[in-house]
Amino acid sequence: MSDDRGLVQTRAVSRDEAGLRLDRWFQRHFPELSHGALQKLLRTGQVRVDGKRVEGKDRVEPGQTVRLPPGVTAAPPRPAVAARPRPSVSDRDAQEIQALVIHRDDWVIALNKPSGLAVQGGSGTERHVDGMLDALRFGFEERPRLVHRLDKDTSGLLLIARTGQAAKRLSESFRDRETEKLYWAVVVGVPPRAEGAIDLPLAKRPGARDRETMQVDHEAGQKALTHFRIMDRAAGRAALLALWPRTGRTHQLRVHCAEIGCPILGDRKYGGEEALLSAVADSRRLHLHARRLLLPHPSGKGELRVQAELPPHFRRTVEAFGFSTTDD
Repeated sequence: MSDDRGLVQTRAVSRDEAGLRLDRWFQRHFPELSHGALQKLLRTGQVRVDGKRVEGKDRVEPGQTVRLPPGVTAAPPRPAVAARPRPSVSDRDAQEIQALVIHRDDWVIALNKPSGLAVQGGSGTERHVDGMLDALRFGFEERPRLVHRLDKDTSGLLLIARTGQAAKRLSESFRDRETEKLYWAVVVGVPPRAEGAIDLPLAKRPGARDRETMQVDHEAGQKALTHFRIMDRAAGRAALLALWPRTGRTHQLRVHCAEIGCPILGDRKYGGEEALLSAVADSRRLHLHARRLLLPHPSGKGELRVQAELPPHFRRTVEAFGFSTTDD
């Protein structure tokens, strides 16, 4: 690459940058270039990848060539700052997270996450899946990466990418809705129809203490669509539902079930006291389980289909009601 500021320059994407967003690639190599200046260069086509116009959200691949217009040069190296060491995973946590693995290949790991284990850290949350990922390397140099989330109290399937390339392809499958997600839920009450669609837009509830509290908002909400089918029912008291979220809004299934008058058992956040059943021993635990995932395999060959068994509290409730789980 030429050092002449008056000439167009090019730079190749390295192997360890696979799947990196283009704007973050620029932040890494040209930290003095502001976000606004980069967006202008992108809009005017002065920055290109392999000769094609691109956007900041596009991801780069090893070997691609990034065109740099005149004047974009690497900033002088900054003084080295010691990176904060990542806390090591305890033997106990390593054994626990490895015991959750239900599928593993060279591209992806699937976990059956228990209810109560957070996926990522936050205020007051020190123990979470993201903090244990080093225990899932299984001989790989790259640290595994999260590609989607589950609520702390939701159990079931959680996919982990083993490489940057796998993370890119899995993220694209979720973004482009190539993934079929099936959830099971025990709800209080019974929907008025055996199957149907819940099409209610969702937005964050303004002023809520919890930033992730959602509500139906027909004016400012984002489209949220859920298909459901009753798998079994206990008179009018409760039902076992199969739920297919066609969009991926925060707390979508929980809000949608509550809005049709059938809150998920244990979901006091959206169902209040009506989400509890005094006769159920585990009534205060959320009965929402990510049962199955079907999506294109990130290797590009065939499909990835994984299924997670029910957690103990969910299984006890199913057995107590005598629900049939054969309609899967």
